[in-house]
Amino acid sequence: MKRPRAGSVIAVLLLTGCSLAPDHVRPAMPVPDAWPSPDRGIADPVWPNEWRRFFLAPALQGAIEASLNNNRDLRIAIWRVEAARSQYRTRRADFFPQLNAGANGLRAEVPGFISPTGASTTGNLFGGLLDVSWEIDLWGRVRNLNDAALETWLATREARRAVTLSLVANVANTWLAARELDERIALADETIVSRRESARIARRRFEVGSAARIDLTQADTLLGQAESAQIALQQQREETRNALAVLEGAPAGSDQTALSAIEDESVMRNLPPGLPSGLLTQRPDIRGAEDRLRATEANIGAVRAAFFPRISLIGDYGFASTALDNLFAPGSEFWILGAGAMAPVFDGGRLLGNLSGAKAQRAIAVADYERTVQTAFRDVSDALAARRWLGLQVETQRRTLAALNERARLANERYRSGAATYLEVLESQRDLFAAEQALVETRRARLSSEVNLYAALGGGHDDPSGPVAAGILETNGRAE
Repeated sequence: MKRPRAGSVIAVLLLTGCSLAPDHVRPAMPVPDAWPSPDRGIADPVWPNEWRRFFLAPALQGAIEASLNNNRDLRIAIWRVEAARSQYRTRRADFFPQLNAGANGLRAEVPGFISPTGASTTGNLFGGLLDVSWEIDLWGRVRNLNDAALETWLATREARRAVTLSLVANVANTWLAARELDERIALADETIVSRRESARIARRRFEVGSAARIDLTQADTLLGQAESAQIALQQQREETRNALAVLEGAPAGSDQTALSAIEDESVMRNLPPGLPSGLLTQRPDIRGAEDRLRATEANIGAVRAAFFPRISLIGDYGFASTALDNLFAPGSEFWILGAGAMAPVFDGGRLLGNLSGAKAQRAIAVADYERTVQTAFRDVSDALAARRWLGLQVETQRRTLAALNERARLANERYRSGAATYLEVLESQRDLFAAEQALVETRRARLSSEVNLYAALGGGHDDPSGPVAAGILETNGRAE
């Protein structure tokens, strides 16, 4: 009868190892099944594969590209991923035997009672050996610690995706804000030119006695208001450009494209929202929360395994000799092969405390996951509401602006014909300027709602794990 080989025995031991971690069950989504919006009926959305397919304006694409290359917050997130990956590599090494090589040289005095001659002797001893140790993971301790490190790494990858998504959205919103301010300043410049001419005419009419001083004062007041608004807008534009430069990680470009020169369709594509369940596969914060939940479950398995004996194989193979030149001579080799087990007997409740703490961490992770889902649902609901109602506001304000333009024209005609006072002209011009500014601001807000919806739905994404992580997930029995 053949004796089983040591490798076969070890393989059987490893295959019979079990995991004491609880089975992962994704928590139920604590949100309604549909969005509280007329847009909720789209069940099969078409997601852009990456941000370039959503943001279409070349200047905006350039700003986003610069931020992805230079932004320091994103660099920090990337290096955090690498740090977590290094921790995972360190933990994964526990799956394999630990092999160490060593050499030593000693000179010692041997007492007479253990010397063959009965007298104390002094001599040399030289040795070289290979030391092997390997924990047999019967209870899944090593496996669960490895899984916890893997899930932590994947959670940091999702955190990096979240930083990237937030960065793209911030750059897009800041870029749109800069375009809004460029157009509002251009409108203010046109208004100032017009009001300077009105003030010049009012002054001339006052000088010839055909107008009252109040008309001149009102014209100068209206001109001063436009100039003051222009100064405030220029300050806001400079601050916005500074913010964009920080996001891009480099000096911002000199793009001064007015918002009115950009068609909505040329800035970004329309993005259908889909159903709430789609958030689970898109939002990096939800994916990261589930990864952290998996990590806490793996930690429970590792803590439970600590209640059972830890079994290790140990072995040494080497050479020993009293003379260095005979270290590898025949007869100088030796070997040791054995196994050891260590089981907890009394620890004052430490293991029970660790298990209780691990279960509490899992409960926290479940609540964190549910809170993240609720926050995501609210983000999408808010973005859908903003897109809908801001779109209606833009339409209403355009009709209002057309009416105010006609009102200003009629007021000028009535003033020239003597049927109205100059105060009516000033009020119509003041209302017209405010409406022009408000329309530009609202249109930018509507475009920003599209950006916010893009971010709330998870944005464009590549493979959520990447080729390296995908192979590791397959090896660990997880499918993404």
